[in-house]
Amino acid sequence: MVGFGYTLMTEQSGPRELVRYAVQAERIGFDFEVCSDHYSPWLTEQGHAPYAWSVLGAVAHATSRVELATYVTCPIQRYHPAVVAQKAATIQLLSEGRFILGLGAGENLNEHVTGEGWPPVAQRQDMLEEAVAIIRELHTGELVTWDGDYFRVDSARVWDCPDDGVPIGLAVSGEHSVERFAPIGDHLIAVEPKAELVSGWHDARGPGSPKSRAIGQIPICWAPDRQQAIDLAHEQFRWFGGGWFVNADLPTPAGFTAASQFVRKDDVAGSIACGPDLDELAETVKPFWEAGFTDIALVQVGDALQQRFLDEAAGPLLERLRTLAK
Repeated sequence: MVGFGYTLMTEQSGPRELVRYAVQAERIGFDFEVCSDHYSPWLTEQGHAPYAWSVLGAVAHATSRVELATYVTCPIQRYHPAVVAQKAATIQLLSEGRFILGLGAGENLNEHVTGEGWPPVAQRQDMLEEAVAIIRELHTGELVTWDGDYFRVDSARVWDCPDDGVPIGLAVSGEHSVERFAPIGDHLIAVEPKAELVSGWHDARGPGSPKSRAIGQIPICWAPDRQQAIDLAHEQFRWFGGGWFVNADLPTPAGFTAASQFVRKDDVAGSIACGPDLDELAETVKPFWEAGFTDIALVQVGDALQQRFLDEAAGPLLERLRTLAK
């Protein structure tokens, strides 16, 4: 059975609103909730970037059923992996075992704030692999000292640690990252519905490996009027069409504004399902489960219609999705 999730988009909503949305999304019937972890919004028009881990702590306390996950946290620069290990363990305890630590190699937009420069992609992947190893070690609850290629840990212990640690999802985008990270991750995370990512992930893990989930994410823009939805999606999400190699390297919202200045509303409407037709919105999600994804998180674009989406559209949309995915 495919699980359907709701995205707590920290770039477009304030912290109190996010917690309120999370509670309502659980009540409506979403299976899980993922939370972005940003220091900055993609575009100035989005206007928000609260601390994801404070939001997750509040959500863990305010909900009781939905699974929770970061989508995704970068543990290589803005956060030291030892700090990520402690935060993840705490959220797992607060949520009583409902948390998945989603990790990725990050974006310059969020990581440049420490002033250390932005490493090339090959180095970022090396750093991510080492960070995962450190987090795994610390989630044993034992004393850890580590002197690696990129990180040092001096006599650290996570004192409040779940007995079974925290499951880790790793963001991948192509064959190389799949082969590299599948053996060290518990679950796959990807934003493109590519069957080769899922099959390659399972192949790289090998026979006899524990069951692994494939967690995807897709933006939609519901609104009572199609043009209203297109206008909102263009204002808030025109950065989306840049692709991973652009999105990972631009450092500021001003950079994303410049990079997306020639993106037309028709371009956005061609890549993000917009409007009031719930059947049409549901159909755009279909490629993910056809590609083998087990879990798919929806992003309702923009804060302006977020509450109305939850009040009017989210429940019926979930019904359509579950009927289609049977």
